[in-house]
Amino acid sequence: MARNDGRMALSFVVDPVLSSALRDEVVQLWVDVTNAGGAVGFVGPVTVDEVRPVAEAAFAGVESGIDRLVVGLDDGRVVALLFVVDNRFGLKAHWRVLKRVMVLPGSQGLGYGAALMRQAADVGRALGLDGLQVTVRDGHGLDGFYRKVGYREVGRVPGALRIGPGDDRDELFMWLDLR
Repeated sequence: MARNDGRMALSFVVDPVLSSALRDEVVQLWVDVTNAGGAVGFVGPVTVDEVRPVAEAAFAGVESGIDRLVVGLDDGRVVALLFVVDNRFGLKAHWRVLKRVMVLPGSQGLGYGAALMRQAADVGRALGLDGLQVTVRDGHGLDGFYRKVGYREVGRVPGALRIGPGDDRDELFMWLDLR
């Protein structure tokens, strides 16, 4: 389906087949987002070789059926993604954590992030979950984005993330109630 500007509309695939090509595309997106300053588990600059082991561990969770992967495609290209990660603890089985929420640099500002978060909420509801939690690295202004899509801050650990010498950031916990 084309948009008014002639570009393809964003579509989503939940738990796509993790082919070698898709794995490579996801890893490259992860590198690009990190190197553009994104807070997705690394501090740039990073290389494919640094990201791949972390990505492979995330893929293993999806392949085991425990975690879910949501991929946003624009004209067949991966432009957004996130992992819906199980807590692996029975007392927390009623909610999940969103990890590695990312949108391709250059595709930001097009509403892809908000659409991705709506898709994650749909996945959560389909799983019968009570809520979704996302952890945010302070200092990027991302808490404002998450507030706009319905999340609220429910906790903060001061200085929990050491980005570099003399650069400690708070870790924020944000929650979307799905009930």
